[in-house]
Amino acid sequence: MSGDGRSVHLVGSFPAADAEQAMREAATRLGSRLRTLPDGETGDRRNWIVHILESMRAHPDLEPRRDGDFSDYDHMLSFRVRRGHTLRGDTLDFGHVAAYDANVEIFRKIIAEVGLPELTFQVGVPGDLDMALFTLGPLGAVRHRRAFTEATVREIREIHLRGNSSVLFQIEVPVELVFVARMPGPLRPAAAALLSGGIARLAGRAPAGARFGIHLCLGDLGNRALGTMRDATPVVALTNAILKRWPRDRPMEYVHAPFAAGNRPAPLHPEYYRPLSRLRLPAGTRFVAGIVHEDRDLAEHRRILDIVERTLDRKVDVATACGLGRRTPDTANKIMELAAQLT
Repeated sequence: MSGDGRSVHLVGSFPAADAEQAMREAATRLGSRLRTLPDGETGDRRNWIVHILESMRAHPDLEPRRDGDFSDYDHMLSFRVRRGHTLRGDTLDFGHVAAYDANVEIFRKIIAEVGLPELTFQVGVPGDLDMALFTLGPLGAVRHRRAFTEATVREIREIHLRGNSSVLFQIEVPVELVFVARMPGPLRPAAAALLSGGIARLAGRAPAGARFGIHLCLGDLGNRALGTMRDATPVVALTNAILKRWPRDRPMEYVHAPFAAGNRPAPLHPEYYRPLSRLRLPAGTRFVAGIVHEDRDLAEHRRILDIVERTLDRKVDVATACGLGRRTPDTANKIMELAAQLT
């Protein structure tokens, strides 16, 4: 096998009172096993984009199309553009810049305290199609995606201007993976090709020197997945398609793939992971296996990890399938301990 050993990857959210507690807990427990450190996406950010969607209620160009309390995927708040109005990217604020400004100095203080100056600040950025679709529904996303693309790129640029290479942007794309997973087998390559172009364009429009990772996701609202996979084929199809279109001057540092999903642990049978043999990762792009789950013991995790690494013929990093914000603190700590033992 090739590679320099395993690391632990934290996807994003963490069940803590605030960003300082989240980052200190993770940095203290995992230490040098980490390469990047998110701010924990605490408070109203713990449910990924729910807080952003709620903020859209005040947007002058939008009105609710369907109300919802986000109790599950069937009760999602969504909007439409008001009659006679135009939705522009410069009117959308997803809050990523404000979150970075609020927490970057706390990050710098903590990595100095724990003696990990090499850690990179990880900023999670939902894909533009994902933001458009969850905000406006399928038809609205087709009509108005451009506004969400412009807003996403603007926030990446503003954060990069502040942090330069000390920041890594994690592009988060559940819609694309779930869509590919739901396609009949013969249609998956075409779906992956279509959806991968938009993901790659975000990187292409980012400033030179911006750093990226990809978080493929199956959804995690209320610790329940939006989509499922019969095996790893959708991950392989979408990842290979993204890599084919990814701009050469914007290195992709890692791809994170969910093999657990919400309350379901990663499968134990090798057949599930066999399609990974067709993954075409560049040597410099790490693979992060989203296998760590509270309902598997250490021996089971080691068995799964061995299957993944033998199939890929390289060492991989380990992670959960999604952020930990929907878990209890005790469960999150148990998960981090499992991940630490795997590395």
